[in-house]
Amino acid sequence: MGNLISSSSSDHAGKGYRNERWRTWKKNSKVLSNKDKPNNKSSSSSRLQSHGGIKTIKPRNFCNDDELRTTTDDSSSSDDICICVVTWNMNGKVCEEDLVEIVGNRNRRQFDLLVVGLQEVPRLNVSQLLQATLLQSYMLLGEAIMQSLQLYVFGPKGSDSFTKELKVDKYAVRGCGGVIGRKKGAVAIRLNYKSTQMMFVSCHLSAHTKKVEERNWECRHISHSLFSKIWNPYERPTQITVWLGDLNYRLQGIHSHSARNLIHRDLHKVLRKKDQLLQEAERGHIFEGYCEGTLAFKPTYKYNVGTNTYDTSHKVRVPSWTDRILFKIEDMNHDMDATLHSYESMDDIYGSDHKPVKAHLCLRRRS
Repeated sequence: MGNLISSSSSDHAGKGYRNERWRTWKKNSKVLSNKDKPNNKSSSSSRLQSHGGIKTIKPRNFCNDDELRTTTDDSSSSDDICICVVTWNMNGKVCEEDLVEIVGNRNRRQFDLLVVGLQEVPRLNVSQLLQATLLQSYMLLGEAIMQSLQLYVFGPKGSDSFTKELKVDKYAVRGCGGVIGRKKGAVAIRLNYKSTQMMFVSCHLSAHTKKVEERNWECRHISHSLFSKIWNPYERPTQITVWLGDLNYRLQGIHSHSARNLIHRDLHKVLRKKDQLLQEAERGHIFEGYCEGTLAFKPTYKYNVGTNTYDTSHKVRVPSWTDRILFKIEDMNHDMDATLHSYESMDDIYGSDHKPVKAHLCLRRRS
């Protein structure tokens, strides 16, 4: 899969080799950890110079295929593969109206794939609710479920004929995040859709501002572990990897009052430089080579449930962009382009202390 740290392109099957690879990975992780210490200024400076971090992309608001797809249900009518990706931490609650708003009414166009990643899902059959909502236009192609961490891939009716080699994997991070039944870790779906190898990873990482290194470790370990048990040396490599979920990276080095004041004045773009995820990627610790849309929307956490008001509890948490969608093109032949057409939060969803985040991504093969 799309490793978050550099890995050799000559990885092959075999138990002995995998063990050796694992020992090397652990050693490299320790070296990375030592180099990441704040008091090692020379290493930090070198790392900032040798890694570009996450490439920030300004979304194009118009997709050339929009008009076509709103007038036909034929998902094979275009060479593009257009994907709608949604991530939402449900906070252990479900409101059917919210689900309809997220995957139903908002999707006036026909996407080739609709990918929905959910965290802290309540003990209800959300899969059935989603399928009932999408019954008229979409069918379920695959799902990956690990208790409260869930991932679904939908396609238009009949799109199962374009889908091959669908595989599912999951990885649980130690512990339960402090709440029984609320899993931390990742679930993933890998598939061949219209001859394009894709992988979607939905994750829920450790919470709290100070646990940056723990989140970094989880990212690297999840990336290394997913699908490693069923790795096939003859299988074509993944061409695009999409990571989504509650990554739980916070704003650091700013007080809650100051952050809220900037957000209130519509100056939240100033807060991007305080974002831990972008900082850690720039240092080369995680998500090397990945892309993300501009954080033009307000931080998605933490809200008072049922409102658009940030946390007024005694903790008064600093608002943060915990919920993210990133992608990476891994096409060795460079014959595929990815265009991000939108990246936004859905602020009119009130059922959780998180706001959902949605992205519209289109893939096109170069002629």
